[in-house]
Amino acid sequence: MSTPRNTIGSRAAPLDMVPTRDGYGKGVVDAGERDERVVVLCADLTESTRSHWFAERFPERFIQVGVAEQNLAVIASGLAAAGKIPFIASYATFSPGRNNEQIRTNICLNDVPVKVVGAHAGISVGPDGATHQALEDIALMRVLPNMTVVVPCDAIEARKATRAIAETAGPAYLRLGREKSPVITDDQTPFEIGRAHALQEGDDVAIIACGILVHEALVAADLLASEGIACTVLNNHTIKPMDEGAVVSAARRCGAVVTAEEHQVAGGMGSAVAEMLARVYPVPIEFVGIGDRFGESGAPAELMNAFGLTAERIVVAAKNVLARKSG
Repeated sequence: MSTPRNTIGSRAAPLDMVPTRDGYGKGVVDAGERDERVVVLCADLTESTRSHWFAERFPERFIQVGVAEQNLAVIASGLAAAGKIPFIASYATFSPGRNNEQIRTNICLNDVPVKVVGAHAGISVGPDGATHQALEDIALMRVLPNMTVVVPCDAIEARKATRAIAETAGPAYLRLGREKSPVITDDQTPFEIGRAHALQEGDDVAIIACGILVHEALVAADLLASEGIACTVLNNHTIKPMDEGAVVSAARRCGAVVTAEEHQVAGGMGSAVAEMLARVYPVPIEFVGIGDRFGESGAPAELMNAFGLTAERIVVAAKNVLARKSG
């Protein structure tokens, strides 16, 4: 990953490094304080998912299901049908990976307000390796009817997103990371489900990113600016429902788009952007993400470099799409 840089104050100031899972842990406590219907269920990963903060604050509203992700989803669907707002937390490879059928049939088909929290997503999980690195979870969740899908860019946004999905009707999926990542927003940064946020604006190429790749997009935009290339950088945190107005506006303004995500290119955020633009306003697009492969074990920064999830790779993609734009 690139050297963290500040986007909310002096660019010379160091950035805080906090995992997005911490934002969920704080946000679900906030949600529990606001609404007594909020309950949390976990599949034997209470501390790893930061659900233990809710368990300590509201022990009577916390259920430890154990290593039983299918039961996790089914119990939560029943609680939701009875008027509760359940958050179910596990690693994303297990939920929504292992219990996809129960999420589909018991939660989405019935359109009940279960909030699925997939932690330790992406290759930045590190040495746990391919079995614990969810690279296809956005694809799994965004094709399900009634499901909202949110991928926050940092811990502060994850806290806001957690509070927001607690107040949103129907099912939702919140994607979180394990590794510490740069905090690039603050308490005043706008956040709304379904509303992408432009972090900077330029006329040459639009970089549309989600999750921890938003920071890499900003670094890439600085590198490109030094070469006279002006970028719009869009924090596209809500994959579904996606902000069509913001995405199409960025494409119209720039005429060329790069998408960036810590997920398989197939079926992910970039695919959703491409589907939208193909229907409304086709432009050249380049995709920065993971190819048709599984993850592997290694240090998080090494893996991000090895899989091309870096500002430098975004710069290359931007130059490639600009060549296609002018060709």
